[in-house]
Amino acid sequence: MSDGSPAPSAAHDAAATGHRGDLWAARACVVAAALLWSTSGLFAKARIFDDWDPATRGLYLAFWRAAFAAGVLLPAARRVRWHVLLPVMIAAFTAMNVLYLSAMARTTAANAIWLQCTAPFWVLVLGPWVWREPFDRRNLLPLAFGAAGIGLILACELQSGTSGASRQGLWFALGAGVAYAVVVLSLRALRGEHPVWLVALNHLAAALALAPFVLRDGPWPSPAQLGVLAAFGVLQMGVPYVLFARGLQHLPSQEATLIALCEPVLLPVWVWLAWGEVPAWWTLAGGALILAGLLLRYGRRG
Repeated sequence: MSDGSPAPSAAHDAAATGHRGDLWAARACVVAAALLWSTSGLFAKARIFDDWDPATRGLYLAFWRAAFAAGVLLPAARRVRWHVLLPVMIAAFTAMNVLYLSAMARTTAANAIWLQCTAPFWVLVLGPWVWREPFDRRNLLPLAFGAAGIGLILACELQSGTSGASRQGLWFALGAGVAYAVVVLSLRALRGEHPVWLVALNHLAAALALAPFVLRDGPWPSPAQLGVLAAFGVLQMGVPYVLFARGLQHLPSQEATLIALCEPVLLPVWVWLAWGEVPAWWTLAGGALILAGLLLRYGRRG
């Protein structure tokens, strides 16, 4: 006589279905985060900030974006508690923001975002050796395509007679990629913590670290600029990081970082449509190589 419990095979199938559902929901969170992240060029390249010095614009944008994001996210933070990895995550997050927005002010949006996408390579190196994450051999092919794409962008940019500031922007973007990888790995290691708490803490700490420099020396934004900065912080930074952190609760950091390459595919498109900034052919070709690797990895089932 049955006790009403599901048969072992049925229970196993239900568990497998639930796991697959969690994986696809996590992937959807990362895709949504990438779509929102891809609007960064619309804000960072906005003509409304043309009166800010390009040499320090990235620092100012990083502060205001972090401050507005923290103001919205902190009231929603839950399970506020200390963890030994928090300082590592915070330092990497602050560095990533300043380096990326400084690169955006010095070189094209396409160069800045694609060179930040060296992050999967650093995740691949640091994940197994530092965080003891298992290495997935299926990621080798997209990483090879990514290496080819990034190498093409760097080689052509450095040989094209770009200005010193533009070259500096390239190295800032590469540094942002290293910092981004550490943020990803930290969020993965901290997946037991509440994601809103982690994201809010990142933004608050970044804003506090940058405040002495910006509030002392920086220009005070006009009301119109403040409105744009508020949207920058909340919609482009705060909300997508919550989504990304939720995705990392069920996805390996290598996979999440690769899926997030949707962001650099779309970002130059938005900047071109909004501000008329046309990427060089080598940036488009390099981006196409990175995208091809992503599609080869995730364009099939399994």
